Amino acid sequence: MISPDLFGYLIPSVVLAPLLAAALCLVVSRRPRIQNIITITTLTGLLIVSGVLLVLTDSHGMHTVQVGGWDAPVGITLVADRLSALMLCVSAIVLLTVIIYAVGQGVRDGDGDQPTSIFLPTYLALAAGLNAAFIAGDLFNLFVGFEMLLAASYVLLTLGASQERVRAGVSYTVVSMVSSMVFLLGIALTYSAVGTLNLAQLATRMVEVPDGLRNTIFAVFLVAFGIKAAVFPLSTWLPDSYPTAPAPVTAVFAGLLTKVGVYAIIRFHTLVFPGGGMDGVLLIAGLLTMVVGILGAIAQSDIKRILSFTLVSHIGYMIFGIALSSESGLSAAIYYVGHHIIVQTTLFLVVGLIERQAGSSSLRRLGSLGVASPVLAVTFLLPALNLGGIPPFSGFIGKLAVVQAGAEKGGALMWVLIAGAMVTSLLTLYVVARVWSKAFWRPRADAPEGALALARPLSLLPSDEYVEFDEREEVGKMPWSMLAPTWALIVVSLLMTLFAGPLLEVTDGAATTLRERIEYLYTVPTDGSPERYVDSVTGVR
Repeated sequence: MISPDLFGYLIPSVVLAPLLAAALCLVVSRRPRIQNIITITTLTGLLIVSGVLLVLTDSHGMHTVQVGGWDAPVGITLVADRLSALMLCVSAIVLLTVIIYAVGQGVRDGDGDQPTSIFLPTYLALAAGLNAAFIAGDLFNLFVGFEMLLAASYVLLTLGASQERVRAGVSYTVVSMVSSMVFLLGIALTYSAVGTLNLAQLATRMVEVPDGLRNTIFAVFLVAFGIKAAVFPLSTWLPDSYPTAPAPVTAVFAGLLTKVGVYAIIRFHTLVFPGGGMDGVLLIAGLLTMVVGILGAIAQSDIKRILSFTLVSHIGYMIFGIALSSESGLSAAIYYVGHHIIVQTTLFLVVGLIERQAGSSSLRRLGSLGVASPVLAVTFLLPALNLGGIPPFSGFIGKLAVVQAGAEKGGALMWVLIAGAMVTSLLTLYVVARVWSKAFWRPRADAPEGALALARPLSLLPSDEYVEFDEREEVGKMPWSMLAPTWALIVVSLLMTLFAGPLLEVTDGAATTLRERIEYLYTVPTDGSPERYVDSVTGVR
């Protein structure tokens, strides 16, 4: 029997620890080495705690903590179940490896216009916001978690205050504020309709709301979360915002921020608004997200923008799985979320290595990288094949699981979506193959702008325009402290393939718990009686 006190310490610590560490980093802002030690130590501890929570929730079920001793629904409820613990664990892996990469890249204080003394505290605040969103048991604190990570992301996106970053930051800020306003509108509508913001109470009270009002409230939340998740047609902001940031920041944004929106959609779709009232809209949105995103990637010539569009495209697979409203579809979507976080982060870190090696991420300037650095070629190839869904990588397993779940559902629309998923996978493979061919094996002199690059030594290339965190003399170097965390993520993605069976058992268990909802209602204390809502077939009435 696991002591409740253990959960009482572990669950809040995933938010409190990075916040306290951020405060400590601000205190020692003039000592970068101590900042690095505090940050890496905190994120290592966060990974350990998240792993323990994943094991405990998988073997002993979900657990809640009432902050400050106030019972739900009045008090703040923190909830850890298989889904939230899995998201915590995957995000901890990404946060730790990326910060090691950033330190290895040479994030320094007092260097020109790079105010890096605030980089690590802001990064830790971002981690706290992410974790707060994953364990929130009520709408208000979910909103607080979103705002914490968004406030931190504004700072990280504009770090250095270059004209391009400020322009992208303004666009990103405006879109995020619109999303937050829509989220607040959804919260207001929800409270006026059912008189509570506690998710467990919402699950029991929302069934008594008229269908039209319930679908309207769900549609408002889908717009808010769809913007954050970059679901088409709410995704046009992303390709213009992410590529301007430094490689570590872009990697974290691409890997994690959109998945918080997907996580919120999963939670609301299964717990608060079950029944499939908006599934048709979600299925069409998933199809358009896949197809439009990958077509946008084909039209790009910069690797960062290519990856940004593929990021949008592959969100469609997750929405597809969620909208199936089946345990197999939901399990496939959760597995794909974990896979995509790791692989997409890895690829953006590889782009940082490409910029360090060649001084640019534009295919118009790149060539011969495979000859110059075979290690870099392999480092790009493995996650690229994984993203393309080549067997036996985790990308293939995740896509196959989503397609199989769609085939089990049946129907004309399902087969259209399956066809769209297959076409998207083939076009993704074409896109990464084009990058592989042009950047790594084409002679650099054959690139449209490659002759200009070859006319001068690497140290004289205009690297300030392309390698935002590096000094000119560092172009052409790949420190092992950047390469090692990138390969660590590659190893994690390979382990997701090797242990796909056990991982799918965890996601199956998470999907079953989410679909049934019984455990959530009985575990989270409310003023209602969940027994009258429990039904042997649907879980809640």
